[in-house]
Formats: sequence, structure tokens, C-alpha cells
Amino acid sequence: MEIRTFSDLIDWTRQLHGHLSKCLAHCATQNEEERARALLDYLSEHEDKLEKVVKLFEDQADPKVMHTYVYDYLSHRPIKTHQTCDAPYAKLGFDDICREVFNLHRQVLDLYRDLAGKAEIPEANRLLRSLLDMEEHEAMRLVRQTGRMQDL
Repeated sequence: MEIRTFSDLIDWTRQLHGHLSKCLAHCATQNEEERARALLDYLSEHEDKLEKVVKLFEDQADPKVMHTYVYDYLSHRPIKTHQTCDAPYAKLGFDDICREVFNLHRQVLDLYRDLAGKAEIPEANRLLRSLLDMEEHEAMRLVRQTGRMQDL
């Protein structure tokens, strides 16, 4: 997906969470480890909720900001995802799944931090900061919840 505007960026983020949700759910049915299956189910639900939250940002954001160009995105390193879900998580254990998903979230956070630091328009900065706050909060929640699952 080519990202030119804030609308594209937010839509890309929504799609990323949605794709990850579907991939994790698909892999949950194939993983042989019970704890890993439970983790994949939880992560899939979490990503599905994130997709819906990001959709709310899309729906409620100022149209002027949404049509603003995001020039700095092009200089940011692309985020590495499993673009096709050929069951990469189905073969991983609990810790490796956590590492992969946390890494993906870290890359999204890095992208938003980078763009927020460069946003010159106050409305764009507020939008990016709101998205960043939401992503940070959800990432911390994810770490906390998976830590509890790991203790079981």
C-alpha cells in the first residue's frame, strides 16, 4: 500500500492490525502447543479490537488532516510483517510468538514517534500523538496480559 496522506497511514495501520488478527487466528488452529494456541487466540482478539479502535480514529479525524500529505513516511524504514500468512506463528512457541508480535508493535510505535516528532501542523501532531498514545497503551497492556499468561 502506498502511503501518501494521514488517511492512508491510518488505513494502513488498521489493515495491519486486521491482517495480524486473521493470521494469528489462523495459526492458532495449527499450533501444537496448548499455551501457544491460547496466546494466539488472545492476540488475535486483541488485534481485532485494535483494528476497530483505529477505524474510529479514521472515522472521527478532521478531514483536513486526513488529506494532509505525510512526506516523512517515505524516509522511514518499512515495517516487516508476514504479508501472507503461510502459518509462521503456527510453528513458533509462546516466547517466540510474543517476541514477533511485540517487535511488530515496536516498529509501529517507532513509526508514529518519528512522524509525530516531525509533524509541523498542530492538528496532525495531535492526531499522531493520539494514535501513538493509544498504540503505546495497548502495547503495554499486551505485555502485561501475556506476562500473566506466561506465569500460568
